[in-house]
Amino acid sequence: MPTLGLNAAFTLATNLLGVRADPYQGFNFLIEVEGILVGGFTECTGLQVETETFEYREGGQNDYMHRFAGPIKYPPLMLKHGVTLIDGLWAWHQEWVQNRQLTRRNGTIYLLNKQHIPVMWWNFKEAFPVKWTGPDLRADSSAVAIESLELSHRGLSRPGLATALAGIGAEISGSLG
Repeated sequence: MPTLGLNAAFTLATNLLGVRADPYQGFNFLIEVEGILVGGFTECTGLQVETETFEYREGGQNDYMHRFAGPIKYPPLMLKHGVTLIDGLWAWHQEWVQNRQLTRRNGTIYLLNKQHIPVMWWNFKEAFPVKWTGPDLRADSSAVAIESLELSHRGLSRPGLATALAGIGAEISGSLG
């Protein structure tokens, strides 16, 4: 007799409750960087964790190569936002450029639901700015001026399943009430 897996059980439970577990929308997010006032962001890329691998060809074994896990890589985060009078990211970058003082900061990227409540988040640790890019200025365009900051960091973490399920439970009870 087949048993229900976690995905099937979750789908069955949400269907019985009349609640849809739709994916969250990628445009609804918020970023905090420790001690820096920035404003809203238009884009955040680089949420990646990659395990490098290396291959080893065993003598006499021609059907396959062994693949082994190597170190973990965290590509840089790229943050983009509209230029305003708030210059926290520029000032952070300039601490290094002008004073050679490297201040590493922690931060969090929050994914929000339709009610703008954080439902999932990724923490990055000990980040520092490695590249600032100013806006493209063009007389023939009415686009918003966007600046970007590339951050090198020492890792991403995300809350465990229990914390995520607690957020889903809160969302379900909110939609029922």
